[in-house]
Amino acid sequence: MTLRTRRSVIAAAAVLTASSLALAGCGGSSGGSSGGGGNGGGSTLAKLQKAGKVTVGINGEDPYSYFDKNGKLTGATIALDRAVYKKLGINTVEGKKVDWNALIPGLNAKQFDEVSAGMSVLPDRCKQAAFSYPEITYETALLVPKGNPKHLHTMQDIKKTGANLVTENGAIEAGYAKDLGIQTQTVGSPQDGLQAVESGQADVFALTAISLRTLVKTQNAGSKVEVTKAFTATVNGKLQIGAGAAVFRKSDTSLLNAYNKELKKIIDNPAEFKKIVGPFGFTEAERPKGKTADTKYLCSGQLPDAK
Repeated sequence: MTLRTRRSVIAAAAVLTASSLALAGCGGSSGGSSGGGGNGGGSTLAKLQKAGKVTVGINGEDPYSYFDKNGKLTGATIALDRAVYKKLGINTVEGKKVDWNALIPGLNAKQFDEVSAGMSVLPDRCKQAAFSYPEITYETALLVPKGNPKHLHTMQDIKKTGANLVTENGAIEAGYAKDLGIQTQTVGSPQDGLQAVESGQADVFALTAISLRTLVKTQNAGSKVEVTKAFTATVNGKLQIGAGAAVFRKSDTSLLNAYNKELKKIIDNPAEFKKIVGPFGFTEAERPKGKTADTKYLCSGQLPDAK
């Protein structure tokens, strides 16, 4: 089984041309190809430094990257961006919100300079763009009625009990359900999943743990539902590990390498990591380490055996 992602593979209509897909490399801490930037007249990094600002593509998902009620760009990956770009002499980070499936195509069409959405590192995506050193890791959790009446703690529990599962359209958990032979209803947003469980239309809503914790907090839903302990899903004997990263054009290797140099300093420092992303609900459990801190490994699609 290949490595999945928090979102499903980008639709074929959005995939790059064959010539673009043929480009080698998947980013990572050592960068991609030897080019400096594909915009002509100097590297993208140099242009951003001269302008003093960078534009990032976002999907608007709390707690990763979104505009708050006052219109301010915020979120965990935005906080990391601001910390990194400040070190590079770029003090302003602006955001452009697009649909999830338009993030990589928009990046490659030069609508923005980077994707800042906690996008999981996936082999098919590594063919289309260059991923940075991993920023955050993901585990799955379940949203269930208060008291967890069906005692659901894993995807296998859902299958055994025949519980009515709901997943977000295109999310990794929908893929888990399919691979495990679990029937699932899909919804268009986390809020819809919450409503399905609250109304009794579903027994359980599966999503990433950090997303569910944030959802319950922001929607003040703690009196009716609860979030189970986070877990790494197991499918066909393989642990479904995953991590999100910033995404760059393959040609922008000088920007990628400079970003990686500063980002790695943050990720390798637990206290600094917590200081930057802690306000958004991220903990030491979400700090990349081991295989989840290895972009090339994640790009390869390998998955460790479940013990």
